[in-house]
Amino acid sequence: MTIKLHCFGESGHSYKAALALELSGLDWEPVKIDFFAGQGRSPEFRTGLNVMGEAPVMIDGDVKLTQSGVIQDYISEKSGHFGGANAQERREILRWVLWDNHKLSSMAGLTRFLMNFLPEDKQPKEVINFNLARLKGTYDVLNTHLEGRDWIVGNTLTNADLTCCGYLFYPEPFGFDRSEWRNIDAWLTRLSETPGWKAPYDLMPGSPADRA
Repeated sequence: MTIKLHCFGESGHSYKAALALELSGLDWEPVKIDFFAGQGRSPEFRTGLNVMGEAPVMIDGDVKLTQSGVIQDYISEKSGHFGGANAQERREILRWVLWDNHKLSSMAGLTRFLMNFLPEDKQPKEVINFNLARLKGTYDVLNTHLEGRDWIVGNTLTNADLTCCGYLFYPEPFGFDRSEWRNIDAWLTRLSETPGWKAPYDLMPGSPADRA
């Protein structure tokens, strides 16, 4: 049975789940959520897919899951990939998933939205500048951790990598310049050289160009 991932291209959290599915070898297909038309706020979406009104939503037969970290964990359980080599690595992966959701993806996603998807006159400049300063510290944590490492946890690609890269492949500006972070840049290159890797707008339906 084909796994369906309800998602949209602009969503970094959707990208985490979509990339994990694509690299896992599982049979899956994306189903577009028309986020910018308000689909996630509709009663049908909230009652039928996700009461939280968020993407992604994964449906695999009778299994329906939300939140990218939970979906990634399910993909690992089903495919045998990305979950770590032992219990210690699994705990370390979870640590980075929680860190990413709190420190990296939440701040990067919000800042990217404010800078790129709001009209210029509605962009809260003080909030954006505050977020940009916070993000520099976050990038530094990841960059320092990657010194001398190919991957965030262990010796192979795991969900720690797939969660932390969620927003870092997007082309829109949000205070991240790969050239300023040598170790992150090399790590992202390794990710993009993984067989089957695709950029967000190539992997999922929906992009800013569709609304241009």
